Amino acid sequence: MSWRRVCAWIAAAFPIWVVLGCAWAWWRPGDWTWFKDWIAPGLGVIMLGMGLTLRGRDFGAVARKPGAVAVGVVAQFVIMPLSGWAIAAAFGLEKGLALGLILVACCPGGTASNVIAYLARANVALSVLMTMCSTLVAVVATPWLTSWLAGKYMPVDAWALFRSMVVIVLLPLLAGMAINSGLGRLKNPDPVRRAVGAVGPVLSVAMIVLIVGCIVGLRKDQIASAAGPLFLSVLLLHLAGFGIGYLAMKVLGFDEAMRRTVSIEVGMQNSGLGSALAMKHFPELALAPVPAAISAVYHCLIGSVLAAWWGRSERSR
Repeated sequence: MSWRRVCAWIAAAFPIWVVLGCAWAWWRPGDWTWFKDWIAPGLGVIMLGMGLTLRGRDFGAVARKPGAVAVGVVAQFVIMPLSGWAIAAAFGLEKGLALGLILVACCPGGTASNVIAYLARANVALSVLMTMCSTLVAVVATPWLTSWLAGKYMPVDAWALFRSMVVIVLLPLLAGMAINSGLGRLKNPDPVRRAVGAVGPVLSVAMIVLIVGCIVGLRKDQIASAAGPLFLSVLLLHLAGFGIGYLAMKVLGFDEAMRRTVSIEVGMQNSGLGSALAMKHFPELALAPVPAAISAVYHCLIGSVLAAWWGRSERSR
């Protein structure tokens, strides 16, 4: 087995690593809490990796499918934020949980969605485009939506959130794209790009597992004390994302591949970003980063189950 196939297998097993990491962090928190000061840089590494996979022609692909991409991105920033706000209000969540739930709901789609889209026989190219576009839109949308929807729980500094989005998301993404563009000037850039394409997802998986495990280790006591409303509210958030995303595309008359793609993109959030923003901007709320950590587990498990179901249904045809 080639090393690239091993890397692909490691990336595809992402849900397993998240669950194992959380279990390990629960039983031995000290093994993970050291990553606390590296959460934001770790997320920057993930964004840099995403940028390394993008080229100028990807934006041309967006121009060729503007309607499909726009529908997916709008669904991302309508369904999840409103669902997060509604669930927080319906359950009367205390402000740390409510703010954390709304914050992760306002984040863009996660990069793991592209792997799940592949396993689910969805439209992988469209999944990649939606992740890219929702990440760029999130630089403005995430701070604004969080301030609007979570403002009743406590003051939210949208401008500070925006600055963090620029530093953590936009600049590493642009740096990755610039490096990728520079590779094009090499005499034979393909081997380098293939190596980056194989190692990048593995590095992203490692960073996400470290971020989520660190949050679980740091907030073990708070997670235990808020277990009921915490686990139920985050579960409902992701069920709403996957379910409403799929149904909305069905009502609008899109084909099955598009329905699956949008369902996955809407249902799977960039939980690492939610954790990083909560840790940085709401340190006084111990529970604020926790919904994002639990979110990473839920969306991976739900996405994997759907991928197995949809993938099996395709093979049986």
